[in-house]
Amino acid sequence: MHTAPDILIAAGTILTADPQRPQIDSGWIEVTGDRITALHDTPPDPVGPTTQVIDARGLVVTPGFVNVHTHAILSMLRGVAEDMGFAPAYTMGVPHGHDVRPDEAHALAQLGGLEALLFGSTLINDSFTHQDIALDAMRDTGIRAWGCGRIHDVDFTRVHLGQWDYDTAIGAQTLDLATDLIAQFHDPVTLRTGVVLAPHAPDTCSTDLLRQVAAMRDATGLHINTHVAQSRVEVDLIARRDGCSPVELLEDVGLLDDRLIAAHCIHLTDSDIARLGRARVTLAHIAKGNQTHGRTAPTDALLAQGARLALATDNMHADMVELMRWGLATGRLQQQGISDDWQPARLFHAATIGGAQALGLGNELGSVQVGKRADLVLFDFRRPHLRPLTNVLGTLVHTAQGRDVDKVIVGGRLVVDGGEPLLVDRVGVIERAEAAARALWSRARTEALGQRASQGYPK
Repeated sequence: MHTAPDILIAAGTILTADPQRPQIDSGWIEVTGDRITALHDTPPDPVGPTTQVIDARGLVVTPGFVNVHTHAILSMLRGVAEDMGFAPAYTMGVPHGHDVRPDEAHALAQLGGLEALLFGSTLINDSFTHQDIALDAMRDTGIRAWGCGRIHDVDFTRVHLGQWDYDTAIGAQTLDLATDLIAQFHDPVTLRTGVVLAPHAPDTCSTDLLRQVAAMRDATGLHINTHVAQSRVEVDLIARRDGCSPVELLEDVGLLDDRLIAAHCIHLTDSDIARLGRARVTLAHIAKGNQTHGRTAPTDALLAQGARLALATDNMHADMVELMRWGLATGRLQQQGISDDWQPARLFHAATIGGAQALGLGNELGSVQVGKRADLVLFDFRRPHLRPLTNVLGTLVHTAQGRDVDKVIVGGRLVVDGGEPLLVDRVGVIERAEAAARALWSRARTEALGQRASQGYPK
């Protein structure tokens, strides 16, 4: 006897991210509890009186996007970081992680989580300061909030001044915070929150600290998320300090394997590319952020050597649909043409099941398949820029926007409807984040003036 589902998504076009059946032109999805319990090509048996029926005619249903490397609180640098040419932590005159107060962290993290959710991400993997506050704030929007405080032993209060001073006490403190975060937030049952260990970067972690992170990974079974070869400064510092490249250092300390999510990967040698490929590392491809700064990761070469691909917005605009376009353009520019290697399907895979696999969650998330968690996004394709609908996936990747998201379901719960969040007040989230950013910028400008005066510069 057919049991009535909790939710029935009716007559939508489904992009499944399942290679066995990538598209269902008109399908019905049954959701019971937090799982997808059935897929139908025709209307199922009559549903019960408590079933929530969602009319998906004219809508395109996809898996929720999985954004593998974000810094939600860095929305405080929106419209500025894009034109600096360097990471905020390394730049004078802007707010830094150590400047953020707890209430500001909550406000800005919630804005970042809400932005990602409204654009169709159902899981983000975040790293920055105050993660015990940020994960709570993001989870409250309805998104799956994963992440970790940045693990480092460099004194970040001096890095933007061009000073790399390492302190074992700082390293011990950041490792302790990660341990506390695991106890409080790592939930392998509901997957609403989780921890991915986040050593900040090879240049901001001493070699000894990186070895300690590898030991923590082995003891906990968690994955690793870090910046790799994101700048010439990092590459040159590691060459002086360790006599090797950042990739070679990660291999030496035992971090280079298929549990590593490596963000950026811009300044690589051929040897580095081969090492990353052999280790089956996942590239967190930050196509928009890298190109905004005038650089690209050698994605085509990395994938040819065996590396895996996932997508990440970093501290940029959280629209993963837009990011698929940037990622596709990157691959085609590197091949100097259009080939079977770089087609919309590759980027859609990277944005969905590829991201889930990078986090070790490929059996639970990332595709529309019976038995998986019901993380679903419904795009409204009844819009002029999405018609005529000749090729659904091609239209999604080339023409759609995150703003076309109409509904989002996370774990069987409708959390966005009509493009509006159902669990938090959108206007209130924006107003609190705006106030936090204004306060942070005011303090940063005052600090910068003081630093310039102490160094003898005119105000």
